[in-house]
Amino acid sequence: MKKSTLDLYLILPVKNFIEKQTSVGLSLISATILALIIANSPLKELYHSFWEQEIYLGVEDYEISKSLLHWINDGLMSMFFFLVGLELKKEVLHGELSSVRKAILPVAAALGGMIFPALIFWAFNSGSDAISGWGIPMATDIAFALGILYLLGDRVPLSLKVFLTAIAIADDLGAVLVIAVFYTSEISLDSLGIGAFFLFVLITANYIGIRNTLFYAIMGIGGLWLAILLSGVHATIAAVLAAFAIPTRKRINTSLFLRKAKLLSYHIKSQVKKPPAEETRKEEDISNTISKFSSLTEDATAPLQRLEHSLYPFVSFVVLPLFAFANAGISFNTDSLAFLHSPVTLGVGLGLIFGKIFGVILFTRLMVWTGISSLPRRLKWKHIHGAGLLAAIGFTMSLFITDLAFEEETYLIQAKIGIFSASLLAGLLGYFYLKTLKK
Repeated sequence: MKKSTLDLYLILPVKNFIEKQTSVGLSLISATILALIIANSPLKELYHSFWEQEIYLGVEDYEISKSLLHWINDGLMSMFFFLVGLELKKEVLHGELSSVRKAILPVAAALGGMIFPALIFWAFNSGSDAISGWGIPMATDIAFALGILYLLGDRVPLSLKVFLTAIAIADDLGAVLVIAVFYTSEISLDSLGIGAFFLFVLITANYIGIRNTLFYAIMGIGGLWLAILLSGVHATIAAVLAAFAIPTRKRINTSLFLRKAKLLSYHIKSQVKKPPAEETRKEEDISNTISKFSSLTEDATAPLQRLEHSLYPFVSFVVLPLFAFANAGISFNTDSLAFLHSPVTLGVGLGLIFGKIFGVILFTRLMVWTGISSLPRRLKWKHIHGAGLLAAIGFTMSLFITDLAFEEETYLIQAKIGIFSASLLAGLLGYFYLKTLKK
């Protein structure tokens, strides 16, 4: 196949798909549907046993053994949390969470959207073994929520997308804190101390100006992540901590970059003017000069930005769909309909639908009514109601917390039924409600 044909029929379509904001949601939906089909087919035994395979890492006395499902949830999902940490740091330093005035409204909305779902779940499951699942309906799935907003295009103002993004980011931070405090097993202080040492190394490296991303990868994964994994604290917390240690400063500023880029451009132009007799040498010099643009661009880009851009496609189109495919496969039977009325399913489903919507809208109105904050430009209360509906989509993070909260298979299935039904309903209601609004 010729290169132009390959570009036209394979590379360009894949590139365009990855660049679309709605593609992450579509990938997650596809992975979920595929998992449900396989889990309810003759292949269901193979599907479930496949994820239970033990994978060993290490040698002799220093060996970690976990199922393939746990390696996905504890290992690969750490990359997702690392990306969340990078986004959090960027927003705290320069974005929607960079000042109290900017942050207070979405943070308050996110707080309301975490408190009320937990209270609803507690009301249904107080006094039972399932009470540990109170954190499940607290989470918002940023990929699905924003994917629906981008499907609506210019029917919704840009400020609504920014506001919902800020809510989801604050929500992610809350989920990380909940996991760290309430979903942590028995702690090994020795391993935690080693993790603290590697975190200190990362912070020091940032402070003294080390910008090599490979160094941060080795210290972050081989040091901090592994130590936290062995400590009993959930390993995803290490990913967020490592992300906050990544430098945001560039080696060279924009003005110096422009001057150097002009010099390189001038050098290329001078090479082009060389006589044809020196054609071979001319092409070699031009190629060498062009290659310098790559290192120059790297020097003018912060490590945090480089890592965010390089990790986003892999996390969005490999890690998250694989996580959904591994965790979403529920095998239904004749007893499954009874699960719809179980306290866990009702606590999760109603917590997401009513708790999220009520909490987001109530706390936003309180901030505005008390004069502490005001609605973002071009936003009306009808937009806030739509944001509350979309915030009720819990999917990815809710599934993740489900795996931490429950070991009993029945509770796992009940919680997942609640997550799927509530997320689907919230997504449809949010989409059609916002679609009816005037531009």
